[in-house]
Amino acid sequence: MPPKTIERMQRLNVLEILAQTTQPAKRAPGPVDLIAQFFPILLIVGVMLLLMFRSKSKEDRQRKDMIANLKKGDEVQTIGGALGKVVEVRDDRVLLKVDESSNTKIWFRRSAIGQVVTQEKSESK
Repeated sequence: MPPKTIERMQRLNVLEILAQTTQPAKRAPGPVDLIAQFFPILLIVGVMLLLMFRSKSKEDRQRKDMIANLKKGDEVQTIGGALGKVVEVRDDRVLLKVDESSNTKIWFRRSAIGQVVTQEKSESK
């Protein structure tokens, strides 16, 4: 080969070597890197939990208010599905009239009341 060609090839090899870039050294991910990677997921899970517990506590509060405001004449449904009209209310229990024809009355704990179906007519006016 002519000397100019050899010289040219050597310059190309030097340029190729200079043009090569090296990757930065890999390092093991530290705790800060792991937190940064999982932060969006943790944020979403946190918001979901907050909303779930908040709505659950709101439902619990409404149920406690409903049970605390029971009074004579309210028609209620128990958690077992029995329908009846409140005859007497005590601190820990409620007397329900479940059958008009035989005048059947049953005591239920306040916590067994599932929902108030209708309230006294005087209240709705």
